[in-house]
Amino acid sequence: MELAAHPALKAFMCGSLSGTCSTLLFQPLDLVKTRLQTLQNNAKPGAPKVGMFTVFVNVVRTENFFSLWKGVSPSFVRCIPGVGIYFSTFYSLKQHFFLDRAPNAGEAVLLGAGARAVAGVTMLPFTVIKTRFESGRFNYVSVAGALRSVYETEGVRALYSGLTATLLRDAPFSGIYVMFYSQAKRVLPHEVTAAAYAPLVNFGCGVVAGVMASLATQPADVVKTHIQVRPSHCGTAEAVRYIYTVHGVGGFFRGAVPRSLRRTLMAAMAWTVYEQLMARMGLKS
Repeated sequence: MELAAHPALKAFMCGSLSGTCSTLLFQPLDLVKTRLQTLQNNAKPGAPKVGMFTVFVNVVRTENFFSLWKGVSPSFVRCIPGVGIYFSTFYSLKQHFFLDRAPNAGEAVLLGAGARAVAGVTMLPFTVIKTRFESGRFNYVSVAGALRSVYETEGVRALYSGLTATLLRDAPFSGIYVMFYSQAKRVLPHEVTAAAYAPLVNFGCGVVAGVMASLATQPADVVKTHIQVRPSHCGTAEAVRYIYTVHGVGGFFRGAVPRSLRRTLMAAMAWTVYEQLMARMGLKS
């Protein structure tokens, strides 16, 4: 009974539940983003650009409507424990270092980045599998089968491909997000953040923070996708050089719209649900 009552475990449960809701709702945007980036990497120089709506329609027409949720299994396997690990680490770090005061802007960046780094490294093999499912270039049947196939044919290194790019994307994203989110809430008057408006205010602050963080980390996301869908295991520097040489600076922002929409709405929903659940449990998030 002691374990069940532990605040960090409650934070894990709240985070996992919020991750489940947001993953299921916004998976199609992640699939469209991955397809856009994969198409870009395979396109010949000078080929016409393909937009988000075209990819969306093409997936529905050539596969089926539910193909938009392809990759949702590894997304669940990754996000349910991953978001739980993130929020429980975030809660534990905050309780340890900022029990008596709120973190300032710089500390909020470190707090968010530290929690995301722990979750990102822990769940990276599932991130690799999720990206491959979404790319449409691999015929995996299940998450377990995909993990076994990658391990047997490409080795354990493949399951941690894109580690540098993932950390360069996720740690800054979370750090920037937490900074903007916490600072936005601090400047608002108490009447606005009162209980009745709290979910709406949390969501609004989350949307603003998510847009800023998504745009800042988009290049790292493109590089990560490029590395993870290639069995040749090219490095981060090599991927950056290839994307820039073939597609120019614009290549680093391919898929920015669906990713920004998904990451922003997912993060805003996850934080809103998390804070409401933590409040219900009588814990300060």
